[in-house]
Amino acid sequence: MSAFKAYKACVPIAWSPNLYITLVRGIPGTRRLHRRTLEALRLGKCNRTVMRWNTPTVRGMLQQVKRLVVIETEEMFKARKEKEAKHRAIRPPLVVSHLPPSAASDSSQQAA
Repeated sequence: MSAFKAYKACVPIAWSPNLYITLVRGIPGTRRLHRRTLEALRLGKCNRTVMRWNTPTVRGMLQQVKRLVVIETEEMFKARKEKEAKHRAIRPPLVVSHLPPSAASDSSQQAA
């Protein structure tokens, strides 16, 4: 699975004033120019996300390191965060009764 598919959200891509940039590939083994670009973008570790304005300067920097990063619009970022929050939400406990079906109904009638 590619890095982009791992972070792709289920919303249409639209123009956004802010870009959310996530470093998904490691820095070791990259060119010095690419390391300096990532440093300028404040991306020091993998799976870190920063928000930058959508300007030609930033887009040029991202063009240099496009194989190392995933770029999301504001809507894509929010949709991904909501999806992750829903996945991590606390679910109600699963109640398992080990009694036979007839005994379980009898015990509930006796309690009433």
